[in-house]
Amino acid sequence: MSDKKVRVRFAPSPTGGLHLGGVRTVLFNYLFAKKHKGDFVLRIEDTDQTRYVDGAEQYILDCLKWCGITPDESPVVGGQYAPYRQSERKPIYREYAEKLVAQGHAYYAFDTAEELDAKRKEVPNFQYGLATRNGLRNSLNLPLQETEKLLQAGTPHVIRIKMPEGETVSFTDMIRGHVSFETNQVDDKVLLKADGMPTYHLAVVVDDYLMKITHAFRGEEWLPSAPVHILLWEYLGWKADMPQWAHLPLILKPDGHGKLSKRDGARLGFPVYAMNWFDAKSNELTPGFRELGFLPEAFLNLLAMLGWNDGTDQEIFTLDELIEKFSIERISKAGAKFDFEKAKWYNAEWIKRADAKTLKVKVWEILKAKGVIVKDETYLLKIIDTVKDRCVLLPDFYQQSAYFFQQPAEYDLNAVKPKWTDVKTDFFTAFIAVLSSPDTFDAAELETKFKALAEEKGLKPGDVMLPFRIMLVGGKFGPHVFDIAKLLGESETIIRIEKAIEAFTA
Repeated sequence: MSDKKVRVRFAPSPTGGLHLGGVRTVLFNYLFAKKHKGDFVLRIEDTDQTRYVDGAEQYILDCLKWCGITPDESPVVGGQYAPYRQSERKPIYREYAEKLVAQGHAYYAFDTAEELDAKRKEVPNFQYGLATRNGLRNSLNLPLQETEKLLQAGTPHVIRIKMPEGETVSFTDMIRGHVSFETNQVDDKVLLKADGMPTYHLAVVVDDYLMKITHAFRGEEWLPSAPVHILLWEYLGWKADMPQWAHLPLILKPDGHGKLSKRDGARLGFPVYAMNWFDAKSNELTPGFRELGFLPEAFLNLLAMLGWNDGTDQEIFTLDELIEKFSIERISKAGAKFDFEKAKWYNAEWIKRADAKTLKVKVWEILKAKGVIVKDETYLLKIIDTVKDRCVLLPDFYQQSAYFFQQPAEYDLNAVKPKWTDVKTDFFTAFIAVLSSPDTFDAAELETKFKALAEEKGLKPGDVMLPFRIMLVGGKFGPHVFDIAKLLGESETIIRIEKAIEAFTA
């Protein structure tokens, strides 16, 4: 690695929700920068005004905030290379596009959209490039005077790169090693559009140069664009400052066939966006991991393991641990299959590890939304600690803890009534008397007395354990039943037993 300070960037387009592949790109950029004491830059690539969506930029910022990733430079915090929105940098790009034309590495193209559409119908798999450019309306074919006349008249035009003939463009990718392209197979990409806005191809090179970006991480779908970008770095005289490239493997569908898309998530029943995204144009809500009940730590952890590992069996990593252990060499070239069951496993593990105080606000909000009133914070913290091992997603806290705050509205009678007997009624009536004794209301002591009473009544503990659980919670779920009774307390436990006996014997 060079002596330059490491500078990386995430440069999304504000056109919609943030796909988990995009968040993984953010994460790998961030981990690399922090590992090497460098800077992580957020740059908004909003040059395609036709696809711009109101609210999308703020959504991206909110996603990064939820994930706990803070850019060192961005449109919000600023920085010495501002502005960080490409639409605000518009005057910068034309200078470089015109320079390329003057050098003979680019040209003006005056073809209208209708003319190009006609050409596409006429020529199968039409590409504007080496094989076709000579028969089209551009400054390579038109006399110089006519070109100047069209420019002076303000005739709409674009500037295209002139791909050289018969050359091989090569570079070393940090993940894939040596990569090369034949220029004859690459079309003449538009660099500057008719509205004066740059395309991604020109803007990414100019901005990476001016912002002193040292390493560029992006998805492998951008690999075909690499020869255009490398030639632009060369033509503009910046080849020595070109960042090192790393094209990240795709996140694949669960079956491994093709890139994971929003439609796959809808079809298979899981989110592919970081947070809920509402598209005002289509009136469509796309669900996100946050709203489904994922912790941000779990979300980042599962993304890190899609295409990377540290070479050990460790699977649970904090962000600090990921920074410490991250290395480009451990990123796989192959795509990584997305496994939603594994994703939920990560979340369950992070919920188990989370401190009750950390979960308190989220759980309180979940319960409140369901009409459960929580008055005692200390009581809530005890309950979270008691049930968190049983929760996979945050909304699971409702089912696993609501019964601590309100008596069961109904019981799983099918699990009790077929085997209910007068002996069991007698047992629980006697157990109420045990609960009323002045001894310490301790879970272990309760269990001992419960089992002793069962033996005395000629019952197996298992015969009355399930009914006791259903009396307290309404169903066949929850933590150790005597822990539940301890938290409910003597008075509430007795009330629930009495109420349930009536239901069971009705």
